[in-house]
Parts: sequence; structure tokens; C-alpha cells
Amino acid sequence: MLRAARALLAMRHPLDAEIAFSELLGTWWGERVPGLDVERLLGEGLITHAAASGKPAGLGVLAAIAALGTAPDRRLLAEQGMIALREQGLQVPEWASQLGRVVPLAAYVNSDLFGDTDDVVCVFGRGESTPVPEPEHALILVVDHNAGGVLRDAWVTTKVERLLEGCRERAATDEFTRFAELDPAQARVRLVRALRVTERVIGGGGADALPLPAGLTAADLAGGSLAAHFALANARVRALPEPREGAAGEVLPVWRRDRRAVLAARFLASDEAAELSDSYTASRCADHIIAYGCDVDAGRPLRVSPRKVEAFLLRWLPGRVVLLPEEQEAMPHVLAAWVRWAGPRTGLPEVAVGATLDTVWESIAEFTRVYRDPARPLGLRQEAVRRLLPDGDFSALARRMFAFPLLTSELVSGALEEFDPATPRGRRALLRLDHYGEYEAATPHNGRHSTGRDHWYRPVTGDDPDRERELARHERLAERLWFGRPAELWSAARRLLDQGRDRSAVLAALGEVLDAASDNADLRRRLDAL
Repeated sequence: MLRAARALLAMRHPLDAEIAFSELLGTWWGERVPGLDVERLLGEGLITHAAASGKPAGLGVLAAIAALGTAPDRRLLAEQGMIALREQGLQVPEWASQLGRVVPLAAYVNSDLFGDTDDVVCVFGRGESTPVPEPEHALILVVDHNAGGVLRDAWVTTKVERLLEGCRERAATDEFTRFAELDPAQARVRLVRALRVTERVIGGGGADALPLPAGLTAADLAGGSLAAHFALANARVRALPEPREGAAGEVLPVWRRDRRAVLAARFLASDEAAELSDSYTASRCADHIIAYGCDVDAGRPLRVSPRKVEAFLLRWLPGRVVLLPEEQEAMPHVLAAWVRWAGPRTGLPEVAVGATLDTVWESIAEFTRVYRDPARPLGLRQEAVRRLLPDGDFSALARRMFAFPLLTSELVSGALEEFDPATPRGRRALLRLDHYGEYEAATPHNGRHSTGRDHWYRPVTGDDPDRERELARHERLAERLWFGRPAELWSAARRLLDQGRDRSAVLAALGEVLDAASDNADLRRRLDAL
């Protein structure tokens, strides 16, 4: 890094230096190592090495991190290192004092009629050059709403007027394009949200890391111009004005369970949903459509588009939701009815609604293939689904899969009665097999030993007291998960899983809370705090 920085000392313009140093700092951005915060390890390591170098290149690196660093604590460390090197008499080029010192002049948003992405354009000038700064450059950040609001691309241009003129001309001639001025403070609110989502998605395995959105890989974000411009983008967003105190900010709508239920009921009572024959199955499908719009698409369940249809059908559903066979068959038809119902309510013209419907029908074959692919993350045999849902409570499927993962394996498929999760005896057998990882073939009911699926299995009995106590605690926990009592138990488990903890760690944390609670009210309080 210091050898590369030596070549940057010859630059004359601060923007060139900012872009070059942003690319330098982006070389490790997005690297994931389980259990390790790569950004902190390498960022703090570079600061320490640069401060100890006693060279102008080290001072240049520290100046760049102080201006462009994405973490406040590392920017402070870099400033302290700069002070120490300057006390040694080191000097850096004039541009070093101008890094990050820009004046926001205007902001715009360029989007399409469907609202899939927002290209947020922020225009900046240099404050020291003239009393009224001229536009020096524009930063363009692309927010992808079909991927949960992450940043998908970023770049900088000095041809500001040509960029704005081209956007205005396209919006005037293309009915599917929208271009409008945006209050810089509102641009800051939007972009801070997108930067936080992107950092938590790509964030190197930190404790607060978010899972990658369905269909998105770390390489999609960490590669190309986004990684190279991410540090610069952070610095420029910090330069945008904060919303005035008391000003109405851009707030994402909150969709509570009751509000989602009302929306589903309105759709199911509409003329567009009248042809859906199975109202219960249609209701389950509508719940998933609404959940995707509320949780992934910035609280916009009514927004429909061809790209959103593809993201929902071909990536989010196969990666996140287990559908029963009748729901798999009904989903495209329910989605088509939703498009016909929701599209006009958001002002979408008939031609756009038609294009979205075409995508629904064209995606059916691919949806069937992708969803039934056994290699997909939640691929399950229907036999296993039926055993997990003897009471038909579909909402219990995820937590029961978590409590009894061996039900999805071939290991117990030949002993359905022995490993029946609906009975205390079957749950105990499953958990013992899960804990000890060993089994022995037992004599079949016909009195003859056989091979293959005719075998049934008896878990090996353990003689380790500590392990037996752990098994007993796991059994109490699994029984609560099976029946969903209390509801806060599975909510806490999901929060821990979303942080990237593995199943054994989550079970251990829940078991400790279960042991420590004095009564049900205390248990709920402890789970909410977990």
C-alpha cells in the first residue's frame, strides 16, 4: 500500500487523488472471512504501518484515511498518526489538505417508471476556489430496491452539465423514465440508508452482518466500480447537509402484521382475485407477496415491475420460503392477480401492467424448475414437509425444521414411527440421534433383518452425564419450538441466526435463557432482550 501511495504523491488535483486512494482502500472491501472483521484488521493495520513508516507516502495514506475512511474510529486514528508525522517535519502535496473538502451544490434522482432502481446524482464543487463554487464533479450511486436497497454501482464524472442535460432529454422523450431534483438533505437520508444496508451485507463477517439478499453474491457488490468508489461515496454523503431539525424526513412505512392482513383481505375481496379458486392457498401466497414488498422493497408491497417479479419468483421464494405443492401451483396465478390489482393503484399505465404480466407467465417454467431443484437452499422432500406439519400449521415449518433438521435426511426415512416428531418419544429419539451422531440397526417388526429402507434405527445410548443434561435441556427447548410457546422463542432464534450464528450456538444461547428464567413472563423478557 505504501509503495503504491508513493506514485500518488505526484498527482496535482485533489479529485484524482481521492479517486485513486478510494480505489486503494477498496482493495480489501467485501472480503469475507468467518469470524473476522477484515475491514478493521487491515484498516487499522495500514494506519499503524503508515504512522510508523516516517515517510511522505505514509503521511499521504493517513491523510486519505482521515478524509475517506468509512469508520469514525479509524479516521480519528489516522488524524492522530498525521499529527505525529508532521511533528517529524514531513510534508505532503497541497491536495492532501483538500481531500474531502467539497461543497454540495445539488442533488437529483433518475429512475424508471417501475421504480426498480434509483440513480441518485449528487453534484459537488470545491469551496476554496471561488465564492460561488462551480460544479466540479458528480457522484452517481445506484440503489437497487429489488435487492433490499443495496448499492449496486457507483461512479464519478466531471462532465456534470452533459450528464444532467442527457438525463433531462431522456426523461422528456421516454415515458418510462423519471428525472427530478432532490433536496440534498433528503438525498443524504436515502444514501445513508443504502450505505448502511450495503455495509452490513458485505461487512466482512462482523457481528451485525446481514445475509446477502436472495440472488446476490458478494462478488456482485465487491467487484467493479462500487468497491473502488465506496470510500469516496461515504465521504461525499457525509458532506451532504443533515435534515433540518423538525423537517419532515423520508421515513420508510412500517407494515405491522395487522396492516398487512388488511391489505391481503382487500386484495382477496377484489374482482381481480375472484377467479382464484382456493381462497386459503391464495391467502398464503398473498402473504408472501406482501412480505417481500414490505421487508425487501422498502415497504412498497403495491409496487410491481418485471424485474421485481423475476426477483421474487426466481430468487427470493426459492431461497427463503418453503411452499406446499398447492401453493407452488397457485403462486404465479395469485401473483398475476396481484399485478392486475396493485398496478393501477400505483398509477402504472396499462402497457406497464401488461409487460409485468408477460414476465409472470414467461417465468412459470423457470420458477417450477428452480423451485423444485433439490440443490436449492430449502429444497425438501414433500414427505418431510408432511411429517413436520401433521397439524397443517404451515407457519410452524421453519422453526420445526430448525429444531429437527434430521427429518429432512434419508437416515430416518425408514423408521417413521420411531422418529415421529409429533410424539415425545419420537422427538427424544431424533434429538438423541442429533446429539450423539450414531445409530444402530434394530430388528424390523417382521422379525427379520434387512437392508435399505426396511431398516429402522435405535439411537445409541450415551453414558456422559454432562451430555445427557445438555440433551435434556435441548429436548425441553425443542418441545417449545415444536408448539411455538412462547412466540418470543422463535423470534429470538431468528435474530441470532440473522447475525450469522450457527445452529449449535443459537441452541446454546436459547437453552441458557430457558434455564435462567423463573417463570413464563421472565422467559419472555429475557428472550426479547437476547
